[in-house]
Amino acid sequence: MNVDYFAIGQRIKQVRRDRGMTQERLAEALSVSVGYISQIERGVTKISLETLAAVAACLACDLSELATGVAVTQEHYLDRELAQLTARMDGRQKKLLHELARLILKY
Repeated sequence: MNVDYFAIGQRIKQVRRDRGMTQERLAEALSVSVGYISQIERGVTKISLETLAAVAACLACDLSELATGVAVTQEHYLDRELAQLTARMDGRQKKLLHELARLILKY
């Protein structure tokens, strides 16, 4: 499996900036140097899973979002679960679910 450390670094940089956090503040929170954060964000150094988890915690984001670029949210999980459930329904059940959903949306 090839790990794209540059892409991971870019995602860290983007999330950090979105949070209004400087490299200095992130480095301080992680007890590492600003240079190390810069190297991670540029993909110059390989970030360990442990450090990536610590970065995710400091940035209050999901580890998988930083690692893969895909945010796994509760809403995403519910959409997937709903799709799996409806795939097992017959036509009558799907019609009932549809009617229920329309009623919910009215309120």
